Amino acid sequence: MNALQEIANMMNEAEKKAFIHYLSKKNKRKDTGNIDLFNSLKTDDIKNKKNNLSNKKSTDAYHALRKRLYDNMIDFMANRSFENNTSQENTILRLIVVSRLFFEHNLTKTAFKCLAKAEEIALNIEGFNLLNEIYLTQIQFAHFNLSEPIEKIITKFKVNKKQLEYEEQLNLGYAVLRRELAAIYHEGRIVDFQALIKNTIETHGISLKKGLTFKSLYQILFIANEYASINNNYSIIQPFVVKSYRFISKKNNQTDRHLYYHIYILYFIANFYFRNGQFIESMNYLNLMFTELQKQSGKYYQRFCLRYFILLAFNENYLGNPQKAIEIAEKSLLSNKKADPNDSNDLRLMLIVFYIQQNAGRNAVKEMAKLNHTDSWYEKKMSMDWAIKKCLVEILLHAQQENIELAMSRIKSFKRRYKKYLLTVNEERVVEYLLFIEQYVMKPEIIQIEKFQKAIDDFIIRAQNGPKDILIVSFLSWLLAKVRRKAIYETTLNLLTAYFS
Repeated sequence: MNALQEIANMMNEAEKKAFIHYLSKKNKRKDTGNIDLFNSLKTDDIKNKKNNLSNKKSTDAYHALRKRLYDNMIDFMANRSFENNTSQENTILRLIVVSRLFFEHNLTKTAFKCLAKAEEIALNIEGFNLLNEIYLTQIQFAHFNLSEPIEKIITKFKVNKKQLEYEEQLNLGYAVLRRELAAIYHEGRIVDFQALIKNTIETHGISLKKGLTFKSLYQILFIANEYASINNNYSIIQPFVVKSYRFISKKNNQTDRHLYYHIYILYFIANFYFRNGQFIESMNYLNLMFTELQKQSGKYYQRFCLRYFILLAFNENYLGNPQKAIEIAEKSLLSNKKADPNDSNDLRLMLIVFYIQQNAGRNAVKEMAKLNHTDSWYEKKMSMDWAIKKCLVEILLHAQQENIELAMSRIKSFKRRYKKYLLTVNEERVVEYLLFIEQYVMKPEIIQIEKFQKAIDDFIIRAQNGPKDILIVSFLSWLLAKVRRKAIYETTLNLLTAYFS
């Protein structure tokens, strides 16, 4: 998708009409062509327009027109965002700017009132960077207000400066760790992430004992959540979750001011409880999350809805309501086509797993066909871990559908692509698991041999004694169901009980 199309997709119908009006007012000639080009974006006809321009002169003219349209779209969206932005941060910025204007025109009393109002709002939203600007402006023009002791302003400035410096250090540490996570997930980089976290915390002077804000708690929880995901062990981040709950409870009156981070924190906590098999607790936090998604006219609904539905469907599935889980997943994919593609891929892969558990092979095959990019593409766009899981699910689906050649082809491809990486990151159990699947695909009757059955039982016991992660259960259950000749879903629920006991 090109940049013009991506920006156009951000616009609702009212904004598209407003943009066309904006172009009409700006155009000095009737044959400019920018409105026609913009309209072609709505009908996906832009490629045809480009192909119709055959000679070099016309092609150059097309690219020039495209560049001008792109620049106009950027200007329009920037102006629109500023005009429609009613956030408290924007209100504070406006008050700071207008206060400086008033100072220049000797309207000092009004200027100080604007700054006082800006300070009040900034304190409520913990906007330390904005408070820094407010206090600097108050200090700069303190000679206009002799009744206010300058020492009092300087003290507030210094206290806020410490908070701002801590926030900056945390932002730097967060940026370093997120960048490293991206390399781990999308490039398969081998990193001792625990050591990296420790080193980053020490380098940037990050302390969890210092006062938390919604933003800093979100950043800490994000890193903790990703660390748990890499280690397939969510029990290790329980202290962060407990601290998060206490923090929200104490600052419940501020949650609406930090809605974006509040929703994210609730999602992290719900995900933690789900991955540890505590489905009722997870559902409780999902209910809180859904309530927050409705606030401020559903401002963040599109941003988070698929993540909410993914966790909701997962919980329903493992609570013993598989059809309800499937309905949630199917409906969510149909009604949220413009949501984040990564979330859509997660939801689709989850739905395929549900279909496999219910022995609905045809439905699973249809959905798997929609995940039609290469392994390399999924590694870069999703993550190495996600691509590995997708390949394993595909292998299980082919095995279940008795597509022996396709299953063996994917197994060989998987070993060529991922075996060395998995051994390097100490995930020998995935390689061992694949060996069992390969033996079963090549010789299905092997499940009747006692030695093979015992090997599977021993493998599952070892897996249960390792890091706890509910998603691993789904893979183990498929294999165990084949050995015991039981239904996959029933086996999954039974194994869950033992797994988290």
